[in-house]
Amino acid sequence: MTMRSSLIIFAIFLMIYNASLAQEQRVSPLSVTTSRYKDTYVKIVYSQPHKNGRDIFGKLVPFGEVWRTGANEATEITITRSIMVNGQELKAGTYSIFTIPNKTTWTIIFNTDLGLWGSYNYNPKKDALRIDVPVLPTKEVAEALTIGIDARNNEADFFFHWDKTKVIIPVKYKEPDLKP
Repeated sequence: MTMRSSLIIFAIFLMIYNASLAQEQRVSPLSVTTSRYKDTYVKIVYSQPHKNGRDIFGKLVPFGEVWRTGANEATEITITRSIMVNGQELKAGTYSIFTIPNKTTWTIIFNTDLGLWGSYNYNPKKDALRIDVPVLPTKEVAEALTIGIDARNNEADFFFHWDKTKVIIPVKYKEPDLKP
């Protein structure tokens, strides 16, 4: 092996090492929430920012503006079968989740554009579904943004909770097709 080949291999190793180290040192770590109902599987992947004494909604996350619903990359949801979200069908697939927080309601957006960093390149023409849900103020402070799924048989509530703000998205899972 030549000196040049050794240097190239060392440089590649160093880049891979630095990339893995950067992932481990994220200020807003990756988090995943999942749920299954019969043959429908849901997975939500997001980065979890922390309050750290900051004013969140209306300040750090402005009212009336599209937000990536987390930190770093845009939050993504994968569903294996179509589901009903707040009474509207969302087809099976993977979507970015964006939100538009306001004081009393949030607009929840499922968008077909994937792999986005933040909401900088958000394109409303790629929205698959938009719904509005009410804000539920809470006494409990969530230090870290928490996205969860409260499942109850063929129904579930997807929720976003951060600081003293919680929004709930009602979901119904479709029954599997009966095979003859």
